[in-house]
Amino acid sequence: MAEQKKVKSSLALRSWKKLVRNKLAMIGVVVAIAMILASIFANIVTPYSPTKIDFANMTKAPSLQHLMGTDKMGRDVLAQVLYGGRVSIYVSVVGAVLGSVVGMILGGLAGWFGGKVDSILVRTSEIFLTFPNMMLVLILVAFVGQGVNNLIFIFFITGWMTPFRMVRNEFLSLREETYVEVCKAFGISDVSIMFRHILPNTISPIVVATTINIANYILQEAGLSFLGLGVPVTIPTWGNIMNAATSIDVIRNYWWLWLFPGLVISVFVLAVNFAGDGLRDVLDPKQ
Repeated sequence: MAEQKKVKSSLALRSWKKLVRNKLAMIGVVVAIAMILASIFANIVTPYSPTKIDFANMTKAPSLQHLMGTDKMGRDVLAQVLYGGRVSIYVSVVGAVLGSVVGMILGGLAGWFGGKVDSILVRTSEIFLTFPNMMLVLILVAFVGQGVNNLIFIFFITGWMTPFRMVRNEFLSLREETYVEVCKAFGISDVSIMFRHILPNTISPIVVATTINIANYILQEAGLSFLGLGVPVTIPTWGNIMNAATSIDVIRNYWWLWLFPGLVISVFVLAVNFAGDGLRDVLDPKQ
């Protein structure tokens, strides 16, 4: 028992050192965590409320008092970005994780059992993949309506196919390995083989798919809210902040209203992608 703990500790230490050596991955992890924490503790980072109207400070350029300036109603842009990050990050992370969990389970079932189970699940995923992703999202928005939970549901419904296909492919390959035959010979159940012995070897593609989906959902939420189809405008999100830049007047004369939110979205998406690439290299048992 003590020897097993020592081996696990050694593997964890090796993985951590490998992650630290990947500079881009570490930058991504640090930046993503910093932005998440800043959003969670927005009330500590900034004294301003994202919804408080101040007509005396309308459309003020960035200054020491308002680091990212104010909008047409005098609201602090930094406060909107920080509080908006709570919703945007929450929606994208929960939607991506739920999609990956469902895709992982269905992919394991399809890859392990094959036959009709595999055929039905593959055909179902192909039906979803027939539609362009954004078109499918727009159709679902029209049916279920706007809202934070509705957007999570839409992302979960449209995001399970990629993890499903990745996990399925891994299962189709790994179920033929010698250690699987040994497990069967010892009478170990199918469920135990699937989720205790094969599934850990598919962690790498799951992590990659999840991080890709998080980044995509951040952009999709921003795009939908920019079009007025995402989270209601009364709730601050990165997309709703960008919605203020729909007029030429704002783009030309009030550059801070779209530049800072756009930079925040771009930086977070890049950070998540860098972190995902690094975690893939660390978690891949083939490395």
